[in-house]
Amino acid sequence: MFPTGKGKTVKKTAIITGASRGIGNAIALQLGKDGFNIVLFATSPEASCNSLEKFKKERIDYIYVRGNLALHEDRMRLVNEAVMHFGGIHVLVNNAGVAPLARADLLEMTEESFDRVIGINTKGNMFVTQAVVKQMLKQPVEDGKRGTIVNISSCSAEVSSPNRGEYCVSKAGVSMLTKLYADRLASESIFVHEVRPGVIATDMTSTVQAKYDDLIARGEFPIARWGTPEDVALVVSAFCSDKFKYTTGNYIDVDGGFHIRHL
Repeated sequence: MFPTGKGKTVKKTAIITGASRGIGNAIALQLGKDGFNIVLFATSPEASCNSLEKFKKERIDYIYVRGNLALHEDRMRLVNEAVMHFGGIHVLVNNAGVAPLARADLLEMTEESFDRVIGINTKGNMFVTQAVVKQMLKQPVEDGKRGTIVNISSCSAEVSSPNRGEYCVSKAGVSMLTKLYADRLASESIFVHEVRPGVIATDMTSTVQAKYDDLIARGEFPIARWGTPEDVALVVSAFCSDKFKYTTGNYIDVDGGFHIRHL
């Protein structure tokens, strides 16, 4: 429950995309523990999301919406179902994203792979944010804030990986979305933030575990361990709290210090 500044409290609602597993699921669970109603959005069927028992155990109010972020009609249905069930939207966490189906040299990357990754990671996030913001603007400003948007990008927004160039381009695009929406929405009391995970132990990184185990062993990461989805979730939780009311358009690296340049 969150104070309204008028002696009343209201239970706010958070949408998390890509929420069936990994980072998205950890964020959804943490925000549920923080007191939000939760809307989980994912491509997989609800029955395949084994973590929902944790939500029930924590007595988190949630709904599960299945859809494809790349499709306009699914994005609109997500917003409509969130409002229908919970009455409004106060937080959007843009976590959904895909990696290339195959890692290929930049000179071998296909247009089909590029279009797929950009269509979900960048275009999907651009337009689901647009749809959610239009709903947020119908809602009142509460104690100096109308809403919060958190974009989950990646260290790949800055770090070059020529064997998955489409992913790097898509995440650099997400970083620019953060700046654009932060600039446009600050006057509306909607604040926009970005979280850049590094090497996080998820299904997406499991296929290259040996590579990153070696980098960690060689001291490439000042905090010498794999990151966890919960590490990311705690940063998102802070952004979604009422502690960031004079901050927008910024980012936090959750990468064990990998971004630090050193000799």
